Amino acid sequence: MKQKVSKQEIAHVKVRELQAPLVSALINGFAKEIGKIQAHEIAQKVINEDAALSGKTLAEKSSGNSLKDLLKVIQEVWTKDGAMEIENISLDERSLSFDVTYCGYAEVYRRLGIQELGTLMSCSRDFAFMDGFNPAIELQRTKTIMENDSICNFRYVMKS
Repeated sequence: MKQKVSKQEIAHVKVRELQAPLVSALINGFAKEIGKIQAHEIAQKVINEDAALSGKTLAEKSSGNSLKDLLKVIQEVWTKDGAMEIENISLDERSLSFDVTYCGYAEVYRRLGIQELGTLMSCSRDFAFMDGFNPAIELQRTKTIMENDSICNFRYVMKS
């Protein structure tokens, strides 16, 4: 007799928490074999490819890839279950900006003792994500909580 399996979505931050131990172990293992710089370059390439695919998938799932659609993804996926707290949201035809004042993703990496890989494994994804979601939108960010700033300053702008 076949059982019906209920479909439950796992919060985005929980997915990262589940992935982090294995991914960090692989990166560190490769670093021991081929060197840290080369291992991080390869990991970054793979992570960027995954992030771009994720962006494309979420744009298709949300039936749009505008700045307004991006804000919806941020609010419904990235901040789900209190994973991030955002303030100072500003949206117009050409830009979307907000500040992250709490980042559960950074907390996960700190708690797991792999904060030094957090930027590689999570923060850097945000830029490559846009290649898949909408390559006409550029992310500009100069501060991250992961790198010990008080906020993450997300500024998305339409390219000219």
